Order: sequence, then C-alpha cells, then structure tokens
Amino acid sequence: MEERYYVLEKFGELERSLIGILEAMPIKRRAIDIYRQKNNIQRAKDIYSELDVLKGKLLDAVRTLRLLFLECDMQENADFSGKLYGAVKQFNLMTEDYTKLLGAVEMLKKSIPQNETVNASVIGHLMNNVKMGYYPTDTAHVKLIKNALKFPECSVNILDSCCGCGLALETLAMNENAVTFGMEIDEARGREAEGRLDRVGFGSFFHSRVSHEAFHALFLNPPYLSVMGEGGTKARSEKRFLVESLHHLMPGGVLMYIIPYYRLTYDICRVLCDNFENISVYRFLDNEFSKFKQIIVFGVKKGKGDGSDKAELLSQYAMLPEKIPVLDTVNAEKYSLPDIPKTVELFKGAVFNLGELQRQLAKSKSIGMLFEKSRIDAIEKRPLLPLNVGQVGLIGGSGLINGYVDCDNPHVIKGRVIKEVKRRENEDEGTLTETRVNRMLFNILTPEGMKKLA
Repeated sequence: MEERYYVLEKFGELERSLIGILEAMPIKRRAIDIYRQKNNIQRAKDIYSELDVLKGKLLDAVRTLRLLFLECDMQENADFSGKLYGAVKQFNLMTEDYTKLLGAVEMLKKSIPQNETVNASVIGHLMNNVKMGYYPTDTAHVKLIKNALKFPECSVNILDSCCGCGLALETLAMNENAVTFGMEIDEARGREAEGRLDRVGFGSFFHSRVSHEAFHALFLNPPYLSVMGEGGTKARSEKRFLVESLHHLMPGGVLMYIIPYYRLTYDICRVLCDNFENISVYRFLDNEFSKFKQIIVFGVKKGKGDGSDKAELLSQYAMLPEKIPVLDTVNAEKYSLPDIPKTVELFKGAVFNLGELQRQLAKSKSIGMLFEKSRIDAIEKRPLLPLNVGQVGLIGGSGLINGYVDCDNPHVIKGRVIKEVKRRENEDEGTLTETRVNRMLFNILTPEGMKKLA
C-alpha cells in the first residue's frame, strides 16, 4: 500500500483553497464599488463582510502553509509565507488594486509541492519523521520541567500515555511521593519501562482502558507522525493523543505537552484553551530546539468552555518562535499538583502482559479461594461407627491411610490392590474354572523391618 503523507494531502487542500480565494476576492472588491455607485450601502457593507471573511481564510491558509513548510524543512518557503502573512494582515480591503497581493499569493501557491512532483528531499524528510516519530525527552529537559511543578504531601498519580522506555517519567517522579503509569505500543520499549515505572500498559493507548479524572499530572510527548491514518483519516497523532488523554486528568491537574512549535496550530490551541487555564509555553534549550524544534505547553485542567479568543493568541507562538521564552526561565513551582488523594481503579493496556496478570491475580479474591485448601480437608475426620474388616480394606486400598502412623508401635503403611487368578478343576465334569479376584496387600515398614499383610 502506497504511503500517503498527511502534509502533502494538506498541501493539496490549501492549494485548492487559495485558488478559490484568488478568484473570489477581486470579484467581491469590484462588487462593493458597484453597490456603492448604486447607493445600496447596506449591500456594499454585506459584501465587505464577506470579503473580510475571505481575508481571514487567506490568513489561515498562509499561516498553515508556513507551518507545513517548516515540517517539510522548506525554510525559504516558510520565510516567504511568514512575510506574506504579515502583509495580508495589514492589507486594506478597500485598496482598489489587488494586483500585488494576488501576485504574491499566486507565487505562494506555485511554491506548494505536489504529490506527483514533490522533491525527493521533502519525501525523505517526511519518511524520516515517520520512522523517527519517537523522540524521547532527554533527562536534562525533564529536570527543568520538574522545576516548574510543586508536589503535594499526598501521593500523586502521573500518566505518560506514550512513555517509551519510561526514563522521562521516572526522572520526573524521582524522589517524589508519586505513582507512575505509562502506556507504550512498542513491546521492547515497554519491557524496559516496566523496570522504571510502577505500572506499564502495552499496546495502543487509543484501545486501552484507563480511569477518568484519576491523574494529578499528564506528561505527554506524543509521536510526531505525518502519515495518513487508516481509511484516509487525517487526525494527527499530536492532536489525537491530547484529545484522548485529557479526560484522564483530574480537575486542577497539570498538563505537560511537548510538540514541535510548528504543530501549535489553531485546532490544537483550541483544544488547549477550551480545557485548560493558566497556559504557558516554553521552548527547549537552543541545542535541542535547533534539532527538533520542541516546545512544552503547561496548563491546568478546568471545566470545558469556549477558548476561541485565547486560542487565536496562543497560535501566534507558531509564527514567532523566537518570542517563546526558554524553558530554563520558568518560575520554580509555578504549577501545583492537586492535594487530593486518588486511586487509579482501572489501568489496562490493549495488549495483555504478564505484569498486568500478576497484579490482577494479586487483587482477586476468587483466585485465593481457588488455591486455598478446603476447610473440610484440613480437619481430622472420624467415622460415625467402627469400621468392619471390609471397610478397612477398602480404605487401605484407596491409599487414604497411606503414610506414617504415629502410635505405640510407629510404622509406615502403604496399601494396594493386586489381581490374582484362582483356578478350580472339576474332575467329574473335566472342566477348569479360572476366576480373577482382587486381593488387598499391605506393606508395613516397622523398626524391625518390612512386613506384608494380605
């Protein structure tokens, strides 16, 4: 099956969007003059509002293109998009001549790579992103992140829904009263994480079962994938992990969300601003930032609301990464984890593992009953009436009384049943009758030696 890259599919969508905007904007502008000449001022205002909406769509398209260019490592195209974004933002819609604006947008449209003719280096960069989607956070940055947290007296639960080898979460919780929970799709990394974290679930996080609102903190460094999902779905891993993880964070819980700065798109910012307050953004130190362009978003979980205005402001960080403060400038203990004890009742990965089996068996009451020796078997049993010789024989042959007998004459007894053939000859009739019978035999070991009773 041929790989379809999300970025290239998005390029195609934006190109089609730009074509429509390029056609519509000059038409709307001329219509305003026509209705003003006819003294139909209200209609002219309505057309102006429609033109303003088109300008907003153009700004969104240019901004999104800049972020996609950055993801493809097309720096010159990204720089051009950034300059054009500023020009469009300042553009006066009542300008009579749209030639320069439309010409610049047309240049941007032509710079968009096509699926059929895309540069090999772009494909190589995207393929590398797919293969290297796992970018573990180094311990130096984790320690800086931890510096922003204030741990309470009570035990806290911390979740990493794509924990990798578990080193980052282990570092974050080190020397704290914390229980660490990680989910990992890669089996080898998951096995390694089991040695570092308290609980590890195996398999896809999206098919796991985890308690809602049970975690004091969420450490989220999702894979940065750019391949289209099954069925042509276009949900990016960064956004999907955020959306499906936030329900596990308790109210007042702290989010630590690590992504490349160019993935701080409006839709992700909207999720953040709808569900979190006291949001702040920091970029990684220069050496690390130059390699992976990573930032961290802190936020405190709140009730869901309309964060559209704040999302627009937050998304501007993606256009001006140089304005993002460096992580080592974050205030110490800026974010306090909730001082609320909470037990995680449910934590199961999509793939069952031995560690999870051991924990579930340890918690199960029925499994203890299964292996518990019966109370009846444990007590001494006596017959209601004295046994006759035949009954003693049956019990002895069954092996029930085998073993050491502690009495005045101590001995070890073992009973068994053997088969014998008895023959009887009838001389008068000249016949021979054979009869197979069971005979009881007891071997008894005494201090004086072995004895046999039959």
